[in-house]
Amino acid sequence: MALPSTIHRVTIQLSDVDRGIYETLQATVARHPSETEERLVARLLAYALYYEPELVFAKGLAAGDEPDLWSKRPDDRVLFWVEVGLPEPERIIKASRHAERVALVACGRTLAMWEQQHLQKLAVVSNLSLISFDQTFINRLVSKLERVITWAVTITDGNLYMNVGDETLEAVLNERVGKR
Repeated sequence: MALPSTIHRVTIQLSDVDRGIYETLQATVARHPSETEERLVARLLAYALYYEPELVFAKGLAAGDEPDLWSKRPDDRVLFWVEVGLPEPERIIKASRHAERVALVACGRTLAMWEQQHLQKLAVVSNLSLISFDQTFINRLVSKLERVITWAVTITDGNLYMNVGDETLEAVLNERVGKR
């Protein structure tokens, strides 16, 4: 018998001062048995960073041809494709040809090596926004992960501030390509 997905109930109090977005985001997110907690945290970060009303969680790992998040037009054409992790550059380049905008939240244990090998290939993608997080930041979020997730996220002047439980975490948002 296959293992069931772990269900997380998420509330993110989002204050994106840079984009003028102030929303309370609520979602129920399934973490597939093969998905790491680090990847789940990255998906939630991507949701907050790139939030727009039409952005929804896609099937992700369950459907290899879908991103982690996306928004679509009524005719089913992809407007915005959002990936997390360390994908092959060819996947991002292909997505950039089919979507108006593409974003990547890059994170993982081999981030430095991935950047060294692949960032130059992605520099030619004009509709790509890329933000990376070091593993220490992701690990701190994972250590606070529960089935009911409550984050307060503030984005201002290119910095991310997160209140998680009784701790405030900070990260600089270094966008490498394109615009958010």
